[in-house]
Amino acid sequence: MLHMMHSEFIPKYLPKTVNSGSVVCQAPSNIALVKYWGKYGEQLPQNASVSFTLSECRTETTLYFEKTAEDSTFNFEVYLDGKRETGFEPKIRKFFERIYSYVPFLKMYQFKIETKNTFPHSSGIASSASGMGALSMCLVAIENKLGANYDTHFSNKKASFLARLGSGSAARSIEGPLVVWGEHPQLEGSSNLFGIKYPYTVHENFKDYQDSILLVDKGEKQVSSTVGHDLMNGNPYAEARFKTANGNLEKLISVFESGDISAFINIVESEALQLHGMMMASEPYFILMKPNTLEIINRIWQFRKDTGSKVCFTLDAGANVHVLYPISEKEVVQQFIETQLSPFCKNGEYIHDGCGLGATIVNS
Repeated sequence: MLHMMHSEFIPKYLPKTVNSGSVVCQAPSNIALVKYWGKYGEQLPQNASVSFTLSECRTETTLYFEKTAEDSTFNFEVYLDGKRETGFEPKIRKFFERIYSYVPFLKMYQFKIETKNTFPHSSGIASSASGMGALSMCLVAIENKLGANYDTHFSNKKASFLARLGSGSAARSIEGPLVVWGEHPQLEGSSNLFGIKYPYTVHENFKDYQDSILLVDKGEKQVSSTVGHDLMNGNPYAEARFKTANGNLEKLISVFESGDISAFINIVESEALQLHGMMMASEPYFILMKPNTLEIINRIWQFRKDTGSKVCFTLDAGANVHVLYPISEKEVVQQFIETQLSPFCKNGEYIHDGCGLGATIVNS
C-alpha cells in the first residue's frame, strides 16, 4: 500500500551523534466536544473534531535510548509503573512501523519506554491518547538532541502528527486548552494530519472549564475504538453524521466567541448521544453505555431543570460520564456529584479535572 509521504516531517539531516541518554515528557488526556468517529487512509479523520485538553489525567513517559548497530528490527521494551508490559509491545511496534520514515533513527537505538499514568490504568479513561502523545513528544525531543533544532511550534506539530499515527485522538493531546483536529473550511490552519490550538476567540465563560470524570465501568470495552471506527464504513448514517459533526463545529465558533453556555450544552450533549447512536446503528450493533450511564444523564438533566445550573455531560467511547461545568459553578456541581451521582460510579470513584495547556518536556 503506497502512502503519501509528508516531507515536511522527514528530517533533512541529523548532524549530531548521541550514544545514550533519556528524555521525560508528559501528555494529557483530552475530551472531545465534537466527536471523531470514523476514519480513512492512514489515521485520517472523516470529520473535524474539537476537544478540551485535560490537566490532571496525564501520562508521563521516560524514554531511555542507547546506540546499537543499525538493526533491521525495532528494539524496545515497555514498562508500565515499573512492570514489563509485553501486552503493549505489538501496538508500539505497529506505531514504530508507521512512523519509521519520519523518525529514521528508530532502528539505531535500543529503547526502554517507562510510562506511568496519573489515573488508574483500567479506569476507562483514554490512556492511548495521553500515552501516544507523551511517547511522540519524547521522540521529537530526541530528534532535537540529534541536531534537528525545531522550534517549539514545529516540535509540537510534529509530535501531534506522530501521535495521530499511534492513536487518532492523540493528535489532540499535544496542544491546549482547546484543540481542533481535522480539516474544516471555517477553521484556518486546521489539518487532518495534526491538531492545532483553536485559532479564534474564546469567551471567559469557557476559560478553565471543569471536567469531572465519573467512573461508571472500569472493565474492558466489548468493542474497541479501533473496531468501532471501522464499523462506520458500512454504517448507513455515516455520511449524515460526518456532515452534522462539521456543522456542529462551525456552530461552536460563534458559541465560543459569545460565551453562550446553553448553546454549548445543546451541541456537546447532542454530539455525545450521536456518537453512541452510531454504535447502535453499526452492523454488528453494540452498546457501550451502562444502566448507570443513563441514570447519571437523567440526574444531570433533572438537576439542570431544577436549579438552572449550566452543568452538562459528554461521553467517550465507553460507559464513563464526563461532567462539564464552568469554573464559577465548581462548588455547587462538585457537591451535586458527591451527593447524587457518586452512588452510580464504580466504588463511588470519580476524578475532578479541568482544562490544561497540553504536553510538556519534563527533562531532556
